[in-house]
Parts: sequence; structure tokens; C-alpha cells
Amino acid sequence: MGSVKDYFSSLGSGIVSLLKGMQVTGKEFVTPKITERYPEDREIRHVPERFRAILELIYDKDGNHKCIACGTCERVCPNGTIKLETKMVDTPAGTKKKKLDKYFYDLGSCTFCDLCVTNCPTDALRFSNDFEQAVFTREKLVKKLNYMPEKEEPALSPEELAKAAAEREAKIAAAKAKAAALKAAREAEAAAAAPKAEPETNSENKNQ
Repeated sequence: MGSVKDYFSSLGSGIVSLLKGMQVTGKEFVTPKITERYPEDREIRHVPERFRAILELIYDKDGNHKCIACGTCERVCPNGTIKLETKMVDTPAGTKKKKLDKYFYDLGSCTFCDLCVTNCPTDALRFSNDFEQAVFTREKLVKKLNYMPEKEEPALSPEELAKAAAEREAKIAAAKAKAAALKAAREAEAAAAAPKAEPETNSENKNQ
């Protein structure tokens, strides 16, 4: 008798549980759908401007960027996401200048901490909100950010060349003057120290 009672008790509990589940299912069945239909809604999808998706080098309308290849972004990156390759070029003024050759960025290891952007002294970097960066191989996540060809240094006018030459000559003259002054100071110190050492020698001879 007890087993029959337990059977119907468990059967009733199961029916109640089933009805509760059906109630939840029925409620969700008539609830308005909020599922985002990506990528069908790609054209109307709004991504917040502050969303960090991928690092990029900022180019102006003339195809120039502000990167001076100082390496600050590479040094502050906590996990080696950024690798810079630089080169030395000759300027029309006759001097050497370090320029950016290749700017590599590994999206797969980026933590989007924004340290590279906030520490850039020339504001040459930013994070875009283009989140569609899925690829099939790990190697394709390593991107070269300076994708446009580097431009040559602009030619200087005769006045600018003359000014640069004068500044270079002035720096050379100042360096020579500084070296001569240091040399004279050392010679003066040596001359001032020599007479002091001589009496000590004479006193030692007298004692002997």
C-alpha cells in the first residue's frame, strides 16, 4: 500500500515540475526576441567608440603619420606585443635621422591595456573599434601597422640649408671651445699641484 502511495506522490511531483517548466517555456515563447542576428545586422550594428579592438597607426589625409620611432610604445607594452624596426636616413641638411622602417603588432597577445596609446609622445597611435579580426592562422594576427610607403625627407630651401650649415658649424665650434677649455683647466690644475709636491721632496732630502 505504501509503495502505491509513494508512486502516485512522485508522479504528482513530476507533473507539477513539468507544468512549472512548461510555464517558463511558454513565457519565453511569447517574450520579444533580443538575440542579435550577427552578421546579418552588420550594417546597422553600433559599436561604441571607446571599444578597443585593434591598434592602428594614425595617418593624415596626405598619407603621413606622427611616429618618430622612439620606441616608447615597445618599452611600455607589458607582454611584447609591439616590435619596431628602425633605420637611419640622411637628411637634406646633411645629418642623420632615425625613422620607422616596420611597425609590427601582435593582436593575438594584446591585452588592450592602452599603455602604448597613452604614453606615445606624438599621439601617433589609437585603438579602433573594428572588432572583426577573426582569422584561421595565428600568424595572420601579426600585423604591420605602417602599411603605406614611407616618404622621403622634404628638400630644404637654400635659406634652410644655409641655416642648417651655420648651426652645424656653430655646434662644432662650441664643442671645440669646450674641449679647449677643459684641456686648459686640467693643465692649470696640474701646474698648481706641481709646486706643492716639490717642497715635500726637499724636506725628505734634508732628513736623509
